Amino acid sequence: MVFSNLFFLCLFLPAVLLAYHIVRKELQNIVLLLFSLLFYAWGEPIYVFLMLFSIFMNYWFGIWLGKEQTTIVNRKTILTLAIIMNTAILGYFKYANFLVDNINTIFHTNIVLEKIPLPIGISFFTFHAMSYIIDIYKKKVAAQRNIFDLALYFTVFPQLVAGPIVRYNTISHQLHARTVDADKFSEGIRRFIIGLGKKVLIANQLGVIADEIFAMDPTTMSVSTAWIGAIAYTLQIYFDFSGYSDMAIGLGKMFGFDFLENFNYPYISKSISEFWRRWHISLGSWFRDYVYIPLGGNRVSTWKVYRNLFIVWALTGFWHGASWTFMIWGIYYGCLIALEKAGFEKILQNTWRPVQHLYVMFLVIIGWVFFRADNFSYCFEFLQTMFGLNGPLTDIDSYFYVMNYWGVFLLAIVTSAPIFLVLKNMLATKKVAILSPLYYVSVLIIVMMYLTNATYNPFIYFRF
Repeated sequence: MVFSNLFFLCLFLPAVLLAYHIVRKELQNIVLLLFSLLFYAWGEPIYVFLMLFSIFMNYWFGIWLGKEQTTIVNRKTILTLAIIMNTAILGYFKYANFLVDNINTIFHTNIVLEKIPLPIGISFFTFHAMSYIIDIYKKKVAAQRNIFDLALYFTVFPQLVAGPIVRYNTISHQLHARTVDADKFSEGIRRFIIGLGKKVLIANQLGVIADEIFAMDPTTMSVSTAWIGAIAYTLQIYFDFSGYSDMAIGLGKMFGFDFLENFNYPYISKSISEFWRRWHISLGSWFRDYVYIPLGGNRVSTWKVYRNLFIVWALTGFWHGASWTFMIWGIYYGCLIALEKAGFEKILQNTWRPVQHLYVMFLVIIGWVFFRADNFSYCFEFLQTMFGLNGPLTDIDSYFYVMNYWGVFLLAIVTSAPIFLVLKNMLATKKVAILSPLYYVSVLIIVMMYLTNATYNPFIYFRF
């Protein structure tokens, strides 16, 4: 089930909101837990048992780590075992087929492993589990002894399948002490509608373009068509994922949760380092706090700082998927950030600001080609076409996409800047406050009209 689905919008969401807000306060967590499990089971019922196993396993690991009489040696053993178990679950479902395929390729073997379906959101709830266990080990939080509250942390449906990655220490107190007033609920509705509009009105339209162009033979397309496809995907993935994060944050507020922001207008960045401080903030901060800093961060010798960067970015790429293109995508950003850390960022800061933005967007668009391509062969052929090494400068396809979709591109480019923030501030002023409900209702009506006839409505990050 996805948020931009008529069943979710017209049946599931009203049902869970009604049930949640009419029951006694002490029963609200149980209601939300049951609906969250139903939400997950709607698409993959069998994997609810995998999630329940993960919850019980990490519950007991947390209890053992939280015992005061546990020695330092035993605590390290428990932490190590917990990390191994969690990564083993993630590794089996996400990387087993990839590993077997590479073994067969390298050693010319013929190991047969049936295709293992990827449980939706497994990367996200595995990282939730590991942050919970690590924070108990570091004594940042106490072990949760109410298994239903811990289960709710793992499964609460707004952030269950595609983030943001919510750390236990940021919402532990909210699991048993949260309130929803009219202002917070209405703020959640507004945030949800903005995210829904990003997803349906912008990301879905751009997704059609990106899918069509990336399905073409790159050796026969024109330079302009290749760039249109790459730019379409660049904008699609931002509005798709940031739209989902907006909806998750908005839904959280409707139930009293305050999830941290996950995007901060990354396409206005003036360096690659800044871009990654603004993009998928919850993932970047997770790797920073649980991998980069424990490795020594930037408090070690120079070569170790760069070693740490490459480890983090290789893992970041691999986290996104079992493919060498994802690994190269991560290393690509590791190289760029290492270059900036070596002094290029200071040079960049002295250049004209538009040049800084163009530098970032050029490299980001190239990076998304690695991310979107299914294999290296297609990726390199597509990049060759982008740089004029294959086809002509323009063709009939490029004219078609420009003439038919220029409005969507313009809307996406403009709204990838903080125009929503400016509009929100304008609507908050007394003079135009009366327009605020009209604006949000209009967006919702237009979205519902689109969804009534829509056939294209995926979420990119569901596969991670």
